[in-house]
Amino acid sequence: MIARLREWWRLQRSTSLAPRIRVGRRFSSTIHSGKEREKGTMVRSIADIRALATEKKRNVQRAFTSWHNFQQWIQVPETELDRSGHSSTTSHRWSNKDLDPTPPEERTWAWYNYVVFYWGLSFGNWQLGSTMIGLGLNWWQAILTIFLSQFISSIAMFFNSRCASVYHVGYPVVGRSVFGMYGAYYFVGVRAALAIIWFAVQTFIGSALFAVTLRSIFGDSYTNIPNMLPADAGISTAGMLAFLIFWLVQFPFAFLRPYQLTKFFWFKAIIMLPAIWGLFIFCMATTKGQVGLGTLSAGKNTSGWGWFFVYSINAGMGNTATLICNQPDLARYSKSKTGAMWSQLITNPIAVTLSATLGILSTAAINNAWNDALWNPWGLMDAILDRYWSGTTRFAIFLASFAWSFTILGTNIAANMIPFGADASMLLPRYINIPRGQILVALLAFAVVPWKILKSAETFTTFLAGYGLFMSSTVAVMVCDYFLLTRGNIFITRLYDGSRENKHYRFTEGFNMQAIIAYIVGIALPFPGFVGSLGATVSIEAERLGQLGWLLSFFTTFLVYYIICRVWPTSVQKIIKEKNLGFEEMAVHDQAVLDGVRVHDEIAGKSVFDEEKHTMGMDVHTIDSTNSQ
Repeated sequence: MIARLREWWRLQRSTSLAPRIRVGRRFSSTIHSGKEREKGTMVRSIADIRALATEKKRNVQRAFTSWHNFQQWIQVPETELDRSGHSSTTSHRWSNKDLDPTPPEERTWAWYNYVVFYWGLSFGNWQLGSTMIGLGLNWWQAILTIFLSQFISSIAMFFNSRCASVYHVGYPVVGRSVFGMYGAYYFVGVRAALAIIWFAVQTFIGSALFAVTLRSIFGDSYTNIPNMLPADAGISTAGMLAFLIFWLVQFPFAFLRPYQLTKFFWFKAIIMLPAIWGLFIFCMATTKGQVGLGTLSAGKNTSGWGWFFVYSINAGMGNTATLICNQPDLARYSKSKTGAMWSQLITNPIAVTLSATLGILSTAAINNAWNDALWNPWGLMDAILDRYWSGTTRFAIFLASFAWSFTILGTNIAANMIPFGADASMLLPRYINIPRGQILVALLAFAVVPWKILKSAETFTTFLAGYGLFMSSTVAVMVCDYFLLTRGNIFITRLYDGSRENKHYRFTEGFNMQAIIAYIVGIALPFPGFVGSLGATVSIEAERLGQLGWLLSFFTTFLVYYIICRVWPTSVQKIIKEKNLGFEEMAVHDQAVLDGVRVHDEIAGKSVFDEEKHTMGMDVHTIDSTNSQ
């Protein structure tokens, strides 16, 4: 009797399950009703889980039986968009789970998640004030310049996050829509290279803070660790130990995707507040409120104040140049079209300006009391331990340094690890997805040897700071194309078709020549000045143009691209004009694609685009549940 009941229940479950839809990922969620359908979840029995584990074990064993099996095993699952997006005669892949539109169940970021995220990301800019004052600004000029530069940066982020908020694709796929199926590889590769370097540098900075944590716990037992490394290594054995531990703590996060990190970023934003405010309060209490701005009030006596002021704003924007470009990789997880836009526009300028102001006032106060300008927080906390070595002080510095290092960890994940993971998934979509890309950039952190970069390569750090002009030209083309030229319309399925038949985004042999021309012109003007900052001899005019870097490159590229496309429109711009599409009309048309369900290309029974009705051969694909593995 019991056996018959089990068999009846098994049949009821198998017949009640609707067919699965295979779109953009290996197994899409079974269609359910109510909350289960919204979340895209599937109820698995213990037996199912055990069977799946057994199958995975067999797959691993089978993978090492031959080279062919190993290649098949390490490949990421093929998706429906990829199978339909290229000819069966080519082995090129254009899609994987992380390149496809983010499904609804993974759009977990509401507007308040972005507020918390950007607050946590921006409130750690304690040292930015030192950059501004180092240029020659006095304290109030530095604060004003920081606010203006971050406000301008936030405007750029506001516009660059719109496309991903609507179509839920990351920077690599947005790049295909603008630069072409092959042209996007350069722009993705440029950003990926920068992410590798900055990930390593941020890891080293985090380890410097973690070294203070270790000193607070172990005291002389840590600081007196015998140095077994050569004198020219640029790092001591104790420093290498801190770097290794910090790297190990950071490594597990590489296995997670951004939509899984919302609670982590909440924790990061909360834990950093008492650390930063606590250090500021200590500095004020130690000096009894005598800030003693001293020479910070002097400023720079310069006749070319206009050039100098714009240069200072441009230097402040260099702090967020890569973050502006990274917006699609974060905005794609937004629940709404505006959640990722307004949140950072308000949060970022306030958080950066406030944290930089606290850094300026704290440093000025300590400099007045101790006659020592300690701009970086780990140097300041080390100095506090030197002067007030006690159990209470050690515990307070332990809490502050640990929280601060955790903040750097979160910033590194958001600004470098996630972007590289997204970039790598496009560069090698057959073998790399976002987690694998994040693991790769973590492993490459050692190869960059960041301690040498920060200890001895001042020219190289100047190069990194000026690298933003390459990013600004990229963003200019993306914003101009989306808002003015294509009016927010993207033919989403065509972005996974690299064949010559792709008349939308094939452009000129896969390259958008109009965008490339504008990009080159945009970086050409400030480039000689950028070279001059690295030590080359250039004219004063070239130096001034270089000082305008990000701003000059952005507006030049934007204007040139707009003019070129008005005279010589791209193929997709012609199609959009012929169809007389309204703003973001294709987002409505392709809503089923974006939500992970492929339907006939009709809206309210009316065929909007006749030629799209057979696009990619993707009307409705159902797969029997017994054959979906």
